[in-house]
Parts: sequence; C-alpha cells; structure tokens
Amino acid sequence: MEKMKLYLFKKRWRQAIFGVVYSIKNKKIEYLILKRKKHWKGWEFVKGKIELFETRRMALRREVKEETGQKILKVKRFNVGGIYRYKKELKDRPGVIGQTYHLFGVEVKKGKVSLDRKEHNGYKWVSFKEAEKKLTWEDQKICLKKVDNWIKRKRNL
Repeated sequence: MEKMKLYLFKKRWRQAIFGVVYSIKNKKIEYLILKRKKHWKGWEFVKGKIELFETRRMALRREVKEETGQKILKVKRFNVGGIYRYKKELKDRPGVIGQTYHLFGVEVKKGKVSLDRKEHNGYKWVSFKEAEKKLTWEDQKICLKKVDNWIKRKRNL
C-alpha cells in the first residue's frame, strides 16, 4: 500500500531542477534570466524535468546546455527544494498537477546564449536587483536570494 501511494505521488508531481546561472567578472555578479513563452509568459531561470535514469546533477547539466548553450564552470547543489501546483493542467503533461524542484547554483563564463526557442524567446544578463524584480515566481526569487547570499559569502563580495 505504501509503495502505491509513493508511486501515485511521483506520477502526479513532475520532478525538476532549478539552476540559477550566474557569471562573475571583476567582482560583479550577473544572473542569466530567460523569457518564458511555453505554458506561460514571464521571466525565469533554467529549470527542467529530471528524466528517467538521470540524477539531479545530470538533469541540471542537460538543461543548462539545452536552454542556454553555456559551458558550466562550477556547480553548487543547495539543500533547498520545494513544490508548487500548476495553475491549470498542461496538455503535454496529462495528469501532472505540479512540480517539485531542487536548487543548484551554476557558474558560467558569460557568453552568447543559445536559447531553446520552443520554451524561451529572450534572455538577459542582469544584476541581483533586476533579476529579483523581473522573476515571475516567488519561489524563484527565494532561490535567487539563497544563491546570491552564498556567492557573496564564498567570494567575499
């Protein structure tokens, strides 16, 4: 019975990662935000589904490459996660009512971004304050703060 409950929970909630992508140059931190067009419109950072047989870290690396084309320099896994419900059922995700996530900070060398045009139609490299203003969802703003605080402590910025 317990296994059945666990199966139903996993079946209805999409397992995913959040990747706060950043670059540091001359002690200045910039964050990469993406302009979402699939399922909703607004600003976000890299996120995506953990595929079958993928680890969270593998999913993160795949999503960063697919959504931005950026080369990863460093990855920091945070002991931060969450869950949220979708506002409506999505046609390409029948029976899925929401998503769980696990947070990563991803350092890259700022470069040309290659967007996945199915999901996004724009991007910006921005300061913490601008990212915080532009991000659409509160959970992503909280994740941004955690990554920003960690970077500043670690780098003495």
